[in-house]
Amino acid sequence: MRPLLLSGAEVLRDGRLAPGDLCVADGMILAEAPGDARCVDLTGFRVLPGIVDAHGDGFERHLAPRRGAMTDLGAGLAAAEADFAANGVTTAVLAQFWSWEGGMRGPDFARRLLAALETFDGGGTDLRAQLRFETHLLDDYAALDAAVAAHRVRYVVFNDHLPHDRLAEGRKPPRLAGQALKSGRSPEAHLALMQRLHARGPEVPAALDVLAARLSARDVLMGSHDDRTPGDRAAWRARGVRIAEFPETREAAAAAVAAGDPVVMGAPNIVRGGSHDGKVAAEELVEQGLVTALASDYHVPSLRAAALRLAPRLGLAAAWALISERPAAMLGLADRGRLEPGLRADLLVLDASGRVGATFAAGVPRYMAGAVAARFLD
Repeated sequence: MRPLLLSGAEVLRDGRLAPGDLCVADGMILAEAPGDARCVDLTGFRVLPGIVDAHGDGFERHLAPRRGAMTDLGAGLAAAEADFAANGVTTAVLAQFWSWEGGMRGPDFARRLLAALETFDGGGTDLRAQLRFETHLLDDYAALDAAVAAHRVRYVVFNDHLPHDRLAEGRKPPRLAGQALKSGRSPEAHLALMQRLHARGPEVPAALDVLAARLSARDVLMGSHDDRTPGDRAAWRARGVRIAEFPETREAAAAAVAAGDPVVMGAPNIVRGGSHDGKVAAEELVEQGLVTALASDYHVPSLRAAALRLAPRLGLAAAWALISERPAAMLGLADRGRLEPGLRADLLVLDASGRVGATFAAGVPRYMAGAVAARFLD
């Protein structure tokens, strides 16, 4: 592919947005444009680093828009990649459950997704897996460990979504029938499974100690989900589980930051002005310096929208770093997240209204539309 010189745009690099040129060749950003570079005039537009999404499960709707509707996971991944590209995402961590919930969140589907990802060609967009493991699945610890090793999974997050309060009181959890339907079980069988898992709670901490040690020895990134207290965070940190995903309180987030642990919050929380279920507002944590990275969670367009919402207060460079440079660093991806020579050519072009006009992943155009596309077609 011929080298490409993007000229006349405002480019976000070195902590500021300023007019300048950017050259792309062989999937990389170059310090200088070679003589045969094709020049594209992007005057009036902005060029920013590609978005790095550290955690999202919105891909599920592409893989199975209705229960049982998608059998070709490759086609679903292609649809998910197109969604990411249209929203400026060049690296996406697919947060796949390994859960007692079954269906698309069960172990069998997780294995299918991992296998599909190994053969999927994103055309430059980097799709990678995170496994979200339900801690009370004690009989699955060895299988989870084996899947992580076999598929070279680099990121595991520990969840506990059992409705313990209801189960301890002997009451049926809410939405039991709907959950059972998705799992392929009867409501009675689904409830019985939850009760058995709840009853084995005292066995979980010791099992987690062993599993976390095994994963840590293979340099697998590990995170906890929905920490409520500083004590929760301290317990996870003692196991080597350093990333705090979506802490539910300011106190838990502050404890993570004080110990040098990264904190991930959901971009939809910022776009909608707060948590959808009454937990701590991500925007408040960002303004207090308690957020390392924003993630799409369940809605990919929210990443760009959240950064642009925060930009008037934080400055565009600091706001954009929450969805590019900082999640890349957290994930150990030193080759992206910034527009610097020698790094991957992951970038997007925004128009004056903040809409995505083009997305390049590893120098490959993955999305183009509107007035920006017209510039490339001239």
